[in-house]
Amino acid sequence: GILTQEVSPYVNSRYDNQYHSYIAASYVKFLEGAGARVVPIWIGQKRSYYEDIMSKVNGVLWPGGNANFDDKNGYRDAGFMIYKIAKEMYKQGTYFPIMGVCLGFELLTYVTANCIEHRIPCNATNLPLSLKFTRDYQNSTMFRNAPIDVIDTLKSEKVTFNVHHYCVTKKQLRKVGALNLLKVLAVNNDEGGQGFISAVESTSFPFYGLQFHPEKNLYEWILERNIPHGEDAVQIAQYFANFFVKEARKNKNAFNSISDEARSLIYNYPVTYTAQRNILFQQTYFFKKNSTELNYI
Repeated sequence: GILTQEVSPYVNSRYDNQYHSYIAASYVKFLEGAGARVVPIWIGQKRSYYEDIMSKVNGVLWPGGNANFDDKNGYRDAGFMIYKIAKEMYKQGTYFPIMGVCLGFELLTYVTANCIEHRIPCNATNLPLSLKFTRDYQNSTMFRNAPIDVIDTLKSEKVTFNVHHYCVTKKQLRKVGALNLLKVLAVNNDEGGQGFISAVESTSFPFYGLQFHPEKNLYEWILERNIPHGEDAVQIAQYFANFFVKEARKNKNAFNSISDEARSLIYNYPVTYTAQRNILFQQTYFFKKNSTELNYI
């Protein structure tokens, strides 16, 4: 599953303010390219909805974007419910992975800190970087089985694309009591030298966070942005997609019927070529508020 999020006023204004939520198509392709199918997970629902859908999908990806953590009944609240349910599922024997990318990475550290804000402003809005691995990376679930050439590329080549206005640091995580709950795997510096965390995983659950955007290496083409598209950049992006889908295969969750599954898949919704309207995604799935009604036809 991929969590939807609120449509920004700027984007919605270009489409007659008719949409409630969206998923950038690059995230859908990211998972499909690793052998998964995608179910959109709606924001603004009751806990019972998330419990139900999480019993049917095999993992959840929290995408990047610009949702505001101060907004209620949206991306933040849905993410917090998903986080709590996934922890309960794991304790009851169901291996349920979560991966957060960019804003989703920030959401992971935020909910781990029990929704205490700890991000700081930084300048990494168009910045391809190599990774500075910590000692913990070698024993991490995310990297311990990675091919040597993937690790070497991540260490030496600027193949992780950063586009974020906020950063998470070890110091801030320590302040909010979350540092001991997350294993910091890689760090970096923004254009002004501000340090920040690039990759984490939970110490107790199959939850993973990347501050950078692997999906953009594969599927986003913006000439004004320095997105790496070379062979090495594609290889490392595919590694992260394959890793997460492999994690999702570790549980046997399934829909109750083929028809229930068919009604829930992303294939029910059209994709829009949004780059033509000066929007930062090549393609986007937009959803109206009544999109959830498809699940009950």
